[in-house]
Order: sequence, then structure tokens, then C-alpha cells
Amino acid sequence: MKVSIITVCYNSEKTIEDTLKSVQGQTYTDIEYIVVDGLSTDKTNEIIAQYSDVVSVHISEKDNGLYDAMNKGINLASGDVVGILNSDDIFSSSQSVEKIMSGFVSKEIDAVYSDLVYVAENDLNKISRLYSSKVFKKSLIKLGIMLPHPTFYVKKKAYDNLGLYKTNYRVAADFELIARFISSGVTAKRIPEITVKMREGGISSSGLLWRIHQNFEIVRACRENGIRTNIFLVMLKLPYKLATLMTRWFVKVPA
Repeated sequence: MKVSIITVCYNSEKTIEDTLKSVQGQTYTDIEYIVVDGLSTDKTNEIIAQYSDVVSVHISEKDNGLYDAMNKGINLASGDVVGILNSDDIFSSSQSVEKIMSGFVSKEIDAVYSDLVYVAENDLNKISRLYSSKVFKKSLIKLGIMLPHPTFYVKKKAYDNLGLYKTNYRVAADFELIARFISSGVTAKRIPEITVKMREGGISSSGLLWRIHQNFEIVRACRENGIRTNIFLVMLKLPYKLATLMTRWFVKVPA
């Protein structure tokens, strides 16, 4: 089964090579790797060009933001399954994609998800917290609790049938898309593995105002998909997030 992995980037020269090497080192061989750049002004595209043996499709052109660029990648994808790997993230091991794809054990499985760890911005081996998908279930979406988006791999036909990322969201289009897919009956299977390392400091986690805005977008996403909630329910996820901070001393990531 062919998997299309999409990386969206803009002025990512400090991190993109780690991401590229992460894909290069995967044991799973049927990978189409698509890199969508937003006309970077630094050395990002020069670095990408050095990995032409890894990158199947590389475009660099103006876009209308992160989610528009992701949609471009999905439209270019020819794989049976599509996943997103951020330009400052890496796979946790060389077997990550193999483990993810092992979840598609039957035609009834539309999507696979797993766990990830947050790591320090300048030290990929320093774990700050675990983002576990173990507790996820449909009923928790109304609290703003979602499976980890960078571990969400879904069959291309789901995008064809249910649509792409909504570009009128600033920070929570990934939440909205997963809420839409799950609410529409997409069958998702959890793989109990840590497959991604995610650097701290992304836009959706940078600052109080962004977090507040994200929470209001989560409420909007739920309502658009027929999930009853309000801002007070969504704020109840804070104790859950604080609890994840306590996991850093107990998490072991495979080499």
C-alpha cells in the first residue's frame, strides 16, 4: 500500500534537514514524499534539492497559509494513504511509517493514528511531554481532546469524499478536519506506538492569545460538525494537558 507523506514548509532551513533525513531513514519503501514550500527566502529549497532521491514532488510557490499548502499536497498525492509530517518534526524511529501502515489490516480501516512526544526545540532527544492517543474517543471531541494530528494517516478516498482542510481556520483546521472525519463515520484504528517527535513552539501552542483563539475555533469546529459543546467544556481539557507534563520522566522512545 502506497503512502503519500506531505511536508509543508516556509523558511525552515534550521529544521527541514532533520525532517528529510527522518523520511530517508524509513524502512517502509512504498513512500511518495511531497514537499510544499511557500516561496522560502532562506536556504530551505537548497536543502530540499539535496534530497532529490527522497523527495518525490517538490514545489515552491506562494500559498494562502499552512492549510492551503497542505491541501495542495493532498491534491498532488497519488498514494492510497496520506499523512502530514511538519517541517520541524521527525519520525521517532526508522520503523515509524512501517508501524503506522501495519494498522491498515482490513478494508474497513479508513485511518490509523498513534502517539507522539513533544521534544525541546533544540534537542530532539529531550522529551517535554507525551501526547498519548490512548484516551481518545469520539465523545471527548466536545472537550477539545483530539488524537495527535501528526500521527493521523487516512486513506485518500476520505479526503475525496469528505473534503480538505478548511482554510478559513487559522490554527484549528486540523482539529476540524479530524472532527469532521470521525463524525462522518471514518473508522480509525490506534497503534500503541510513539511514531513522531514534535518540536515545542508551533503556532497553535505559542502564547496565551493563540491558545484562546484556538479554543474558540475548536468550539466552532464542533458546532459545524454537529457536536454540542461550549468554551467552558473545552477549557476542561486543561487538567488533562497538565497531566501529560508529568509523563516526561516515564516515556521511552524507540531508537
